[in-house]
Amino acid sequence: MTARIRFAILALAALAILPGVSGAADTLQTDLSKQKQTISDIRNVGTAMWVWYKDEVAPKRSEESHKKAEAMAKEPSADMSAVPVISREELTKLLVPKYIASIPEKDGWGNPYEFHLNTTDPNAVQVMALRSPGMDGTFSGDSYVIGPFAPEDQKQDIAWMDGYFIHWPERIQ
Repeated sequence: MTARIRFAILALAALAILPGVSGAADTLQTDLSKQKQTISDIRNVGTAMWVWYKDEVAPKRSEESHKKAEAMAKEPSADMSAVPVISREELTKLLVPKYIASIPEKDGWGNPYEFHLNTTDPNAVQVMALRSPGMDGTFSGDSYVIGPFAPEDQKQDIAWMDGYFIHWPERIQ
């Protein structure tokens, strides 16, 4: 067999394999774009919640509560269950249209967001949070060690609390 024929056979074999490799790369890119959309949604809704809080709740809050919240922000973990769940409909009544145009219902993978907001206690230490269950649609629990995860791990929750991401994918290119 000549070198030219061997090359042709190897080239044909490579072409047969490439669609599978290319498909995997395309799937990862699609999943990363879903992750980016979710991060953008969470950032936008979180910002709207934060501005609402500063306008409506912060002026009523005691100095002691502010200090407790500052100390809590230095903790290595955060517990979502510390803040009451609020429905998307109730959150919409508070934030739309003054603080945000609309509240997204679902994350980039089509799973519903979970919203948390304490609207009754101005002295609550933790006031607001929201999260996505990630690609698998299942929350990993209520407590998170604060920090990033590998962006390829699409099953991880993405969580935001009191002005900061508490569980997020490392830098997405």
